Amino acid sequence: MSSERDSKAAHIRHIMETEGDAVGANTRGFNDGRYESVGELEDYDALKDEARSIKEDAIERLPHLVDELTETVEENGGTVYLAEDAADANEYIAEVCTDNEADRLVKSKSMTSEEIEINEHLEREGVEVVETDLGEWVLQVADEAPSHIVAPAIHKSREGIADLFNEQFDPEEDLETAEELTAFAREQLGELIRGADVGMTGANFITADSGTMALVTSEGNARKTVAVPETQIAVAGVEKVVPSVEDLQPFVELIGRSGTGQDITSYISLLTPPVNSPTVDFDDPDTPVADGDDDREFHLVLIDNGRMAMREDEELRETLYCIRCSACSNTCANFQSVGGHAFGGETYSGGIATGWEAGVHGMDAAAEFNDLCTGCSRCVEACPVGIDIPWINTVVRDRLNTGTDPELEFLVDGLTPDTETSGPGIQKRLFGNFELLAKVGSTVAPVSNWVANAGPVSRVLQRAAGVAHDRDLPAFQRTTFREWFEGRDRVPPIDPDRRVVLYPDLYTNYILVNRGKAAVRALEALGVEVLVPPVPGSGRAPLSQGMIDTARSKAERVAEALGPYVADGYDVVVIEPSDLAMFRGDYERLLPEESFESLAEHSYEILEYVYGLLTNGADTDGLTLADGDGETVAYHAHCQQRTMGLDEYSVAVLDACGYDVTTSDVECCGMAGSFGYKEQYYELAMDVGSTLEEQLRDADCDHVIASGTSCTDQIGDLLGEEPSHVIELLAPDGETT
Repeated sequence: MSSERDSKAAHIRHIMETEGDAVGANTRGFNDGRYESVGELEDYDALKDEARSIKEDAIERLPHLVDELTETVEENGGTVYLAEDAADANEYIAEVCTDNEADRLVKSKSMTSEEIEINEHLEREGVEVVETDLGEWVLQVADEAPSHIVAPAIHKSREGIADLFNEQFDPEEDLETAEELTAFAREQLGELIRGADVGMTGANFITADSGTMALVTSEGNARKTVAVPETQIAVAGVEKVVPSVEDLQPFVELIGRSGTGQDITSYISLLTPPVNSPTVDFDDPDTPVADGDDDREFHLVLIDNGRMAMREDEELRETLYCIRCSACSNTCANFQSVGGHAFGGETYSGGIATGWEAGVHGMDAAAEFNDLCTGCSRCVEACPVGIDIPWINTVVRDRLNTGTDPELEFLVDGLTPDTETSGPGIQKRLFGNFELLAKVGSTVAPVSNWVANAGPVSRVLQRAAGVAHDRDLPAFQRTTFREWFEGRDRVPPIDPDRRVVLYPDLYTNYILVNRGKAAVRALEALGVEVLVPPVPGSGRAPLSQGMIDTARSKAERVAEALGPYVADGYDVVVIEPSDLAMFRGDYERLLPEESFESLAEHSYEILEYVYGLLTNGADTDGLTLADGDGETVAYHAHCQQRTMGLDEYSVAVLDACGYDVTTSDVECCGMAGSFGYKEQYYELAMDVGSTLEEQLRDADCDHVIASGTSCTDQIGDLLGEEPSHVIELLAPDGETT
């Protein structure tokens, strides 16, 4: 296992060093453009809901829509072939080329054609294949695979492309500028397209009612591949079928904004093949050689290749809603550092790639990169059809933990198994059972802290379990937050109607006890009755390792413990955003509907709750809420807190307190719970964090504060001093030891 971790770390390091700068600059540029572009849409959320509704309906009725589309295309004069798998599709396409005595096929960009590896198949059959998309052509010349769903050569710099062209084509004068490179490619590709016998495109969407294909591109090459050759082939996964032309509207609005930050892409082509336009004799371009579509030949190859099985899989089904916009890649902090050559499988890359790879290539393909999804959730907000991508990644992770029995995670209850069983590796078991480690570590602290961080023990942990030696482990507190709370004098509430259960998350209870104390003091100063009952961990730790059964067991115990308080009128206040994300999101998949809805409806993030108290006239006499006095604060919001839209409450309260707030704009700090502690991902986590470090240092503020455990851990390592939680800055002075 250690050698596997070393190999993975070396691969990631190589990608970061050779491709990271270009990938980071381009993906962050796309992502910034997305924020700006969708911010101009008044009905952005409504468009997303409409798009998702259309995809849900289409996938539900997919067999019927495929039949309708087949009938429509054949009535139009085309041919539909439903390919069972990649080999079936390739064989059919090769037969079309043979029947047309084709020597050259030109292609526009198509991830589905990458999936079936049609280029390699046709070239073995003696057919020259030419990619006409500039990025794809660059990669074809370089003999490389795409690293991004939309921008395949995103990892290439202009200088690198110039070197490639100069070496491969030896032009009379070296190419240098973007204009020179583009002009050269246009000239080269123009000649190749003119001599093509067959044109091939993909399809972003195909409408069952009319057989219309929607091609959304940034270049005009797709239209040329359709219009120039007499024979056109379109390859598309069956999931690309939507009911009607009218259904295209929300997707046209969303796909460019989501993928590249463009209000609308350069070319949106709606084609109903066979295209009713004459072919051209390039030796005599003024004279058409065919009038109408008599000489036009159109083949639509609809590809299953595992998709219908995905449709029947409750957990992978959502993958089929994907419109291939790449927003999940652009918004992913890890992808921004490594791109698709690390964060990707045989064909697909980015967060949604796990579902695609598992469905069309198999679990082994997904296993190569699945752990690079940290569950930060930023992709969910970015996805134009609202796919719960982290859940898909978690499900695949769970399935990769082969042979997992519900009782496998025996460490939860401190039991010893009679026999060795298969399941999560030791690294995942260790981090997934953090609650037991925290209990033991706190019981024997501070000895446990000294032992765990001692050099020899730290190196053993790295070799045996992949715990990064370079990362200091958290310091457990001998007196837990709950023990402190039980041992203190109770403060009578000012308003008996304001009653909360302050959830003792694992880090607050066993490690960051002071933030729990601060939360209690702040709430009590605002007249709230506070209780801190015994409640187990939320299940976030095992869920992040793909141990879904263990997470479900935790969720059931949390709901059982908090349910009576909620029924009695208590609100649940949560300090750690990742735990609140469990209550409001993940528990929907882990608990019965009634239990989930009750807990989700009555749970609040600590600053969200404080903001609500202040805006509803809470008495603040006992709370030092105006001590900012113009002091400057650099604030980093937790990724899941941002996804839930809760970071604004912290900023609003800080503003009201007189602080001058500067916020970070990175998607994730890079730590992501246990991710940054894992040996094979430590360097990647620190690389992701370097952007945050730069922003915080440039801010040069009086205070650096954060709202999540992972964030405070990471910022502490980056800056050499751990920041406070927001509530610690705002709470009245009190006991801190």
